[in-house]
Amino acid sequence: MTATPHGSASIDTVNVWDKVEVTLVAARRYANPYTEVVVWVDLAGPGFERRVYGFWDGGNTFRVRLLATQPGVWSWTSGSNQDDAGLNGHRGRFTAEAWSEEELAANPCRRGIVRATANGHALEYPDGTPFFLLGDTWWATPTFRYPWHEDDEPRPIGPGMGFKDMVRYRRAQGYNAIAMLAALPAWANDGHPAQIWLDEAQGLGVRDAWQQAGTSSAKDMHNEGGRAFLFPGRVPGYRDVFPDVDRLNPAYFQAMDRKVDYLNAQGMVVFIEAARRDLGMAWKTFYDWPESYARYVQYVFCRYQANNSILSPIHFDWTRMSPPGRAYNEPAHLVLDTYGPPPFGNLLSANASGSTYANFGREARWVTLHQIGNWREHNAYWYLTEIYRDVEPPRPALNGEPFYPGWPPSGIAGDSVEAERASRSGMYGSFLSGGLAGHIYGAQGLWGGDIEPEASPRMWESLQWRSGDQLRHLGTFALSEGARYRDLAPDSDLVYPQRTVEVLGNSGWAYCARTPDRTLFMLYFERGLAGFGGLNNPRRAGIRGALRNGRYRATWYDPRTGAWHDAGTLASDESCLLPWPEFPDEEDWALKLVAVGAP
Repeated sequence: MTATPHGSASIDTVNVWDKVEVTLVAARRYANPYTEVVVWVDLAGPGFERRVYGFWDGGNTFRVRLLATQPGVWSWTSGSNQDDAGLNGHRGRFTAEAWSEEELAANPCRRGIVRATANGHALEYPDGTPFFLLGDTWWATPTFRYPWHEDDEPRPIGPGMGFKDMVRYRRAQGYNAIAMLAALPAWANDGHPAQIWLDEAQGLGVRDAWQQAGTSSAKDMHNEGGRAFLFPGRVPGYRDVFPDVDRLNPAYFQAMDRKVDYLNAQGMVVFIEAARRDLGMAWKTFYDWPESYARYVQYVFCRYQANNSILSPIHFDWTRMSPPGRAYNEPAHLVLDTYGPPPFGNLLSANASGSTYANFGREARWVTLHQIGNWREHNAYWYLTEIYRDVEPPRPALNGEPFYPGWPPSGIAGDSVEAERASRSGMYGSFLSGGLAGHIYGAQGLWGGDIEPEASPRMWESLQWRSGDQLRHLGTFALSEGARYRDLAPDSDLVYPQRTVEVLGNSGWAYCARTPDRTLFMLYFERGLAGFGGLNNPRRAGIRGALRNGRYRATWYDPRTGAWHDAGTLASDESCLLPWPEFPDEEDWALKLVAVGAP
């Protein structure tokens, strides 16, 4: 989506869902425009009348980013919380036109900002086209670790690759989303173990815990514009470690803008989290909480709500070294109560340790897309089923940080057959446990943007691991019956035997989801269950809840290659039971059962 500047009373033609940028220049000077000035435009168009807030972009410049959600004539009027002729009372108009079918096919982001389906369990574009999220975890995207080249010259995947090369590589593999953090707590190679300032700031006694966990010195996370906030900060004794979060650096976000816009231009949705939880304790202790944190969250939302994005107030990947999860409800709700939800419908989510539902609770009305994550074995997928069954009104959900190939605590080599199996368990087990919104892949080396000579693996190595290429097959499996997957209800008890006693692992468990009319079953079997298959197997493995005396076309699906294998027709009995068909081999497999006849 292309940013188009508009002056007062201008008239231009744009496309629906194409970003329009209103630029306002303050007539007055402010000591800290970031904390002192709130700007907005009142936007009106077909079926739309909302106040859209903007952001400070350096100097005396403020911007408000808009979208036309329908074809027609749109108008806006600017305002602010200051008596400033440069900010208030400016007006403009533009006309929005629909994209052609060819243009929509070339870039699905032109269909509009992704939203929940009518049943609340999956995602779609505003025109009803299914959106099954297939994402990668590039948390350090805004930084120099994902190099930006102005030219579009392709570079081979390796030490000399750039951000655009990585996007092209993943796009060719079927990915349609990237997850990033707007700002990380690691500001520079500061020589301190990360978050060591907390020991003095709060007296929490966490220094030993971090050192025992093997936490290394903070990594440099600047970009062409510097770092997200200015130094020195306010934390006593660590003013060079923790920045002043009430003094923001727009140049950092200007560099980030290019990457977010590029992803959208390539048809990829962006999941943007405002900050990682390590920032929270010092922020809460030394700054006005929740006002200061809410101001920053609103800044990120305003800057990127006109992009095809999913937004988040916090990356809550670990419950330690941070205020408890429910503490973040306070600033998140302050944003909603003060400014309203994102005006163009961006979903709000968060990476969470365990689940968003468990960490932020029923009271977290800001969450409109749930996630689980950071617990990397199959016993965690149940959290998706809990969200599916308990959350009212229903909300979509996905696994945002599953098993990471190469993750040191797993002891599993990154580019290995065992790592691929564990990754596939995360993909298919999460989907069939209720993760109907999609799945986000991740790997060691990629999430932190590891480029240092001593790093192992480095990001260009893990980018090419086979497990990352296998995510595309999950999308093919989910969409193999069109949009019917969004009506699936997870129920692993329908398949038996369903699980071994191996809790902390990714083998020996089975998963099942079924449509309410019982005409579609989708299943996944981790490695270790092949011995139970076969029509005449004395172990009597089976599937419950089929149509009484029904017939089903059975098709095995290879999650390694995306190939389908006919398994014949299965007949259910008077007790609504189906047998397992014979497995193609002893590996993990997905299975689809489609009703072809019933009495």
